[in-house]
Amino acid sequence: MSNSPATHDIEQALKQYVAREILDGKDIGLDADTPLLEWGVINSLEIARLLGFVREQFGVVVPLESVTAEHFKDLRALTGLVASLKG
Repeated sequence: MSNSPATHDIEQALKQYVAREILDGKDIGLDADTPLLEWGVINSLEIARLLGFVREQFGVVVPLESVTAEHFKDLRALTGLVASLKG
């Protein structure tokens, strides 16, 4: 995946959302490779909330078959998913 300005904007918006809404304003050194699932940063409820944010913020509906651990393991993977769906 190229790190285009649009991709960077997606990643930053996702990072800000996770820090603000899931981590109560603390980004805990959150970066593109922070293991969100492995560290328990997000769970199934948070994934559902993230999907709503992605739909509202980017106009993208993530298909059910794309809601996998691979796509939600870190911000880099989630950014790639959103960018590919925005096409």
